[in-house]
Amino acid sequence: MIELQGFGDQIAAGAITTLRVAATSLVLGIGVGLCGAMAKLGRSQTLRRLADVYTTIIRGVPELLIILILYFGGTVAMTAVFGRYVEVDAFAAGVFALTIVFGAYATEVFRAAIRAVPTGQIEAAHALGLSKMHTWRLVIFPQMWRYALPGIGNLWLTLLKDTALISVVGLEDLMRKTGVAAGATRDPLTFYTVAAGLYLSFTSVSLAGLTLLERRANRGVRVAD
Repeated sequence: MIELQGFGDQIAAGAITTLRVAATSLVLGIGVGLCGAMAKLGRSQTLRRLADVYTTIIRGVPELLIILILYFGGTVAMTAVFGRYVEVDAFAAGVFALTIVFGAYATEVFRAAIRAVPTGQIEAAHALGLSKMHTWRLVIFPQMWRYALPGIGNLWLTLLKDTALISVVGLEDLMRKTGVAAGATRDPLTFYTVAAGLYLSFTSVSLAGLTLLERRANRGVRVAD
């Protein structure tokens, strides 16, 4: 049994914070990704260009720099606006940074998934008199989700690991709590091993959940031998 020298509750609290950051960023990132994909596939040239600029910039800049720019840049901007020192909340800055990063990659995943839906089915829905909203909800989304799920699953696993970067702005997440415990006890090997085990357990549970979701999404679909 690993002896955590009284830091077990702190490590558990940090793990919960890490999961909160990841889950919130996932939900918001999926929304951003869907909006970005529709912008890229839409008729508006302006929206397409804006979406291209967004995905190109975000995918070309390291996640750590984005977190630091949003945290310190946001603090400077809010201080200038309010005329007094205002510090950006570390949780909000971390979630926002991970959301826009996840959304940039998810945009390309959703765009490819939407284009994979057979055009004939969309035309058939229009021929039946379905509105654009009903066509999206009943025809496009169920099939698009099946194509997008593997890619979104990979992005989720990457997102889980990227949450470790938020500790640099002072968020009391798993890595922050682990670093404090390791420094206080002078036993970094034990605590970082525990942190690695927790991240591995998050990944294992996620993989099991993704497998179930993929099986559910592929029900009734004939798979070629």
